[in-house]
Amino acid sequence: MTTTVPNTALRAVDAVDAVAPDPRPRFRDLYAAEWIRFWSLRSMPWVLGTGLLVLVAVNLNAARHTYLNTEPGGPPLGSGRVGQALNVSFTMAAVDLLMLLAVGVGAAVVVAEYSSGMIRTTFSAVPDRRAVLLAKAGVLATAMLGLGTLAAGASFWAAQALLDRRHAGVSITEPGALRVVAAAALLAPVCALAGFGLGVLIRHAAATVVAGVLVLFLLPASFNENHAWSAAIVHALPLTAWRRLSWVDLTNVLLPPHPATVAGSWLAYAGWAVGSVLLAVTVVRRRDV
Repeated sequence: MTTTVPNTALRAVDAVDAVAPDPRPRFRDLYAAEWIRFWSLRSMPWVLGTGLLVLVAVNLNAARHTYLNTEPGGPPLGSGRVGQALNVSFTMAAVDLLMLLAVGVGAAVVVAEYSSGMIRTTFSAVPDRRAVLLAKAGVLATAMLGLGTLAAGASFWAAQALLDRRHAGVSITEPGALRVVAAAALLAPVCALAGFGLGVLIRHAAATVVAGVLVLFLLPASFNENHAWSAAIVHALPLTAWRRLSWVDLTNVLLPPHPATVAGSWLAYAGWAVGSVLLAVTVVRRRDV
């Protein structure tokens, strides 16, 4: 016996199928897709791996210089031993390299898709641009936090192991030591997200890196901490925030009239990370691909 479905019922089912929207992709699926896309960039593993080795080598070279200029019995008391040991665990030269690397990686994550036109395919497959940008930012922050943690942790361990042979090393349990390592590690995702936001805004790799250098390097050098208004601008920048967070032993440090605070420096980190993502989301929602 054959059952016949009325034509009206078939039309109703077809109408429901036509109206029903496609299910929205889950954020974890978008994150997984962007994670694969991130590591599929041909040069990314080489860039991050080489960058990690160079950062550790630069810091270890500074620790070696301090080691060679320290007496076997250790530095005298009151000479700023703790501050010196922590300063060579992540040097200013390493910070400059880390910031340049992070800005470049952050820009490459998004500019590569704009240059190839793949961003149109991505937004066609996932119309929710905000979710796509958040997934990209999440993957970038995770990868760069891993790089920063490895670089800061390995540099600290290697530098202190070398200095300890002169009784000049410090432990991670030393007051302020963990803050120094965390500040160096978190600087990587903060600067990478800044490059990410600028990349969405500018959409050109070289121009984005130049803009990142202007904002992250030249702005801190253009203002000082002698006046309150100028100090407020300087304290809001990542490089100045890192400097304050890396100050542990202030024995030989000449403080400016308006120095930054530890809490304000952590807020500067958070503000740059969140603000860069908000910039990217706002630009991509208001501007055509």
